[in-house]
Amino acid sequence: MTADRLLPQAYDVLAPDGSEVRILASCERGSMAHFTLPPGQVSLAVTHRTVEEVWFIVEGQGRMWRKTGEVESVVDLRAGLSLTIPVGTSFQFRNDGDVALKAVAVT
Repeated sequence: MTADRLLPQAYDVLAPDGSEVRILASCERGSMAHFTLPPGQVSLAVTHRTVEEVWFIVEGQGRMWRKTGEVESVVDLRAGLSLTIPVGTSFQFRNDGDVALKAVAVT
């Protein structure tokens, strides 16, 4: 069985962090989603307790704050960058540009 899905125009849900989520393909052991954060917006800080994600920035620019234990970092986000959010990591991201910040994440 395949779970192919075209990127929907309207978002499916709002994530706990406030970003718009468009559900993409999924299978038994993983899933993919497209996240959008409008210009000038900052997501709420959240913590992944049971999953890890790999993100790929598709469009826009901003910053991502991550904290695992006592280790904190901030990375500049821009199209073409990939990054990880391991289990137990708190994170928050912001859109510093004048276009939507768009990312694809795989869990």
